[in-house]
Amino acid sequence: MMNKSKEFWDRASKNYDKTEERFEYIHSKSRQNTKKYLKSSDVILDYGCGTGTTSCELAHLVKQIQAIDISSKMIEISKEKAVLSKVENVNFVQTDIFDKRYRKEMFDIILTFNMLHTVTDPQNVTQRIHELLKPEGLFISITPCLRDKMSFLVNIQIRLVQIFCKMGIIPIPIRRLKSGELDDLLANGNFQTVDTEMIYKGASSYYMVAKKA
Repeated sequence: MMNKSKEFWDRASKNYDKTEERFEYIHSKSRQNTKKYLKSSDVILDYGCGTGTTSCELAHLVKQIQAIDISSKMIEISKEKAVLSKVENVNFVQTDIFDKRYRKEMFDIILTFNMLHTVTDPQNVTQRIHELLKPEGLFISITPCLRDKMSFLVNIQIRLVQIFCKMGIIPIPIRRLKSGELDDLLANGNFQTVDTEMIYKGASSYYMVAKKA
């Protein structure tokens, strides 16, 4: 399954930035919201970094970012973006969050932007994030909530995506979540919510900041 997911995201990488343009308001607002929680001493993990836009934009505000994605093609684009942006404190690596190189209480902040709805086991991922965060470290996420408010067009597109998932054409589990399910996921994962905001642009995305309890 991991290989099929990697192949899917490798294929998607070429047009990824273009396809995400229509949600730029959500992405931009998420990055702006996040900046107020960053300190110059922070070591951050950007889990599911995609083409590296978030890491490159936030890099100058922190000490170091480990940016990871399962797609080698996404990582290639990220590295090119970092060179163009003259960013030198981000380490882009093709791997996942369960990589043994990442040790207990290693990070001040972990970001998961637009990917929690695609992981196979959200509880397991949340537990791993808790383990990797320092005491009182922050888990910052933005997640599409595909059972909350969305435009008619996006709703049609999501239904098509679900059909493609069932047919195996899209080999990743895309969940239709409600914001309350994400609240429960973090509460059950021993996190204390610090801030939340529903950001809407054609579809609802739920921005969350939670502290390791």
